[in-house]
This record gives sequence, structure tokens and C-alpha cells, in this order.
Amino acid sequence: MRLIFWRKLKILKQQRGSQQVPTLNRTKANPWLLKTAPGSSEYTMHMDEKEGLSVIVCAVGKTVLLYDARCIQDLHAMLKSVGDRMELGGADEQKAAKEGTIEAWGRFGMNPVGGWYGLKKRLRGRFGVYLPPLMEELGLCELEHNPKNNRMRAR
Repeated sequence: MRLIFWRKLKILKQQRGSQQVPTLNRTKANPWLLKTAPGSSEYTMHMDEKEGLSVIVCAVGKTVLLYDARCIQDLHAMLKSVGDRMELGGADEQKAAKEGTIEAWGRFGMNPVGGWYGLKKRLRGRFGVYLPPLMEELGLCELEHNPKNNRMRAR
């Protein structure tokens, strides 16, 4: 089982450069206005650069989270390789993520970046909460909008 995962990871890393992903060009002045999958919270996302790295800035109220922008392409490739719906999950950095969820993958040491896509210490979690609605907005996935236990799959 582990060998199969490593092979898939190698393929994902190779595919990263060959995939067509919509342009991530929203600025702080013109952010994406999004809602969490259940529709219970609103937040904004825009692109920026920090220390030479392209980042997605997620503003939820006064809290600002940063995610490595490569997560969009990497998550899309992973979802395509899975071919089925995956549960979103969603947990703060200090809490364990449910295994087999988007949240767990976003912090897993064997994903294409080798760990967390979240970049801000103590605010690296919630990958499975805030990134899937952006993926849906970009037309890269189908996202469920139930009160709990939402799932997504690649388009």
C-alpha cells in the first residue's frame, strides 16, 4: 500500500508542471469573496508574494492565513488521481486531522511539498475548510454544500 502511494506521489510531482490551472490573479483590492462549504462563514482570498513565494492570503474576519499557492494545482492533481469524492475535514493546526480527508492531505509529509501548505505558524490548519470553495470558484472541483461532512471531487 505504501509503495503505491509513493508511486502516485511521484506522478503528482511530475504532473504539477503540465496541468492547466486557472490564473490566480486576484489582488487585495479585488479578492475572491467566498463562503465555507456549509455556507456558514464568509471570507476573502487574494494572491500575494511573501519571501519570493506565491501565496494565497485568506482573510477570515481579522484573522489572516497564508497558503502556498502550489496547493491549488497539487490538490487538483491529487483529486484527479483519486477519482472519487473526498471528505473535506477541517481542523486547527493544534488538532489532529481526520485521516483520508483534504485537511489531512494538506498537512501530510508525503504530499508534493512534503508537509503543510499553510505557512503561518499556529494558523496552518483549516486547509480543508478554506481551499475547497476557492477550487470550486475556479471551476476545478465539485463541492457539496451540506451542514456537515462535505466532500469534493475534481472536475
